[in-house]
Amino acid sequence: MINAVLVFNNAGQPRLTKFYTQLVWIKIRVCYILLTIYQETSVQQRLISEIFTLVANRPDSACNFLPLPPLLASSSKSTTPTTPYNDTPSLVTYRHYATLYFMVISTSTESPLALLDLIQVFVQALDGLFENVCELDLIFNFETLHATLGEMIVGGVVVETQLEKVIDGVKAQGRVAKRPVNEGKGGLSLAGFGRGEDGVWAGR
Repeated sequence: MINAVLVFNNAGQPRLTKFYTQLVWIKIRVCYILLTIYQETSVQQRLISEIFTLVANRPDSACNFLPLPPLLASSSKSTTPTTPYNDTPSLVTYRHYATLYFMVISTSTESPLALLDLIQVFVQALDGLFENVCELDLIFNFETLHATLGEMIVGGVVVETQLEKVIDGVKAQGRVAKRPVNEGKGGLSLAGFGRGEDGVWAGR
């Protein structure tokens, strides 16, 4: 299953942090509960900072899969004997598109290649919804960002990967914000996420 979906910009600022509640990963569940009940942000900041640092320092020639960083891997070892080890988070899958990193934390039961495709569909759906989406669209229209993710993943389980169905589902919810008429399409563009002249996405 998918345990978390994270989106960072190149400066390490989180643009999306979605943790799913059905986590057998005790430490993350505790961190998430602390964040929602006591509004403690230091634990989450340390968590996402370590993941981003690990991913951002990888060379371009490295693959897009890596094991969890030490802070996270140590907590997954604290599972009870009755908990299957293949249900603990163990893998970070990511893609880097121009100004943003898209990351998925998952268990060993998920296919990394399928997760790469999932990230690709997520990015293409955002680009289709915003018509050449930019990072500011994600900041000021986070409802659309979450609605798009919600069309694809429910409770940590992938439920939809067809691009057209994802876009139609978000539009049916009325979650797509309109840009002001005088707003240009420049800036930090996701459309530049490695898209070639033939329109093919080529994120790392």
